[in-house]
Amino acid sequence: MQGKARKIVQAILYEAIAVACVAPALELAFGAGMAQSTVLSVLMSGIAMSWNMGYNWAFERWEARQPKRERTFLRRLLHALGFEGGLVVILLPLVAYWLDVSLWAALLTNLALFVFFFVYAFVFQWGFDKVFDVPLSAQQAKC
Repeated sequence: MQGKARKIVQAILYEAIAVACVAPALELAFGAGMAQSTVLSVLMSGIAMSWNMGYNWAFERWEARQPKRERTFLRRLLHALGFEGGLVVILLPLVAYWLDVSLWAALLTNLALFVFFFVYAFVFQWGFDKVFDVPLSAQQAKC
């Protein structure tokens, strides 16, 4: 699977699994109720999907210009760090407002989510590439 279809399927699968994991965790951590935790998870998911599409587009444009077009461990690590680090910054004000906590508490919450999503993003991308193959931008040129 390649192109837009790949990006859409990738984003939807990634976020659906994420919401199923994060909503119960937020409810347990903050006691905000499952409904409020689910709505926050869905809002964060929507923001993350938009970020995912833009970030992956930019990453794959960069990747296509690299002399070695393969997804090494280091490249996957940098991809996950960049994606999750950017998302922490984007979500900080939303988490603070929604959970009615300080920016510090929101940052700690985002950092906890970062740890989860850092591992999750790496494993998900690896599994997704195994099932659907890597995008053309990461495939070796055929001689």
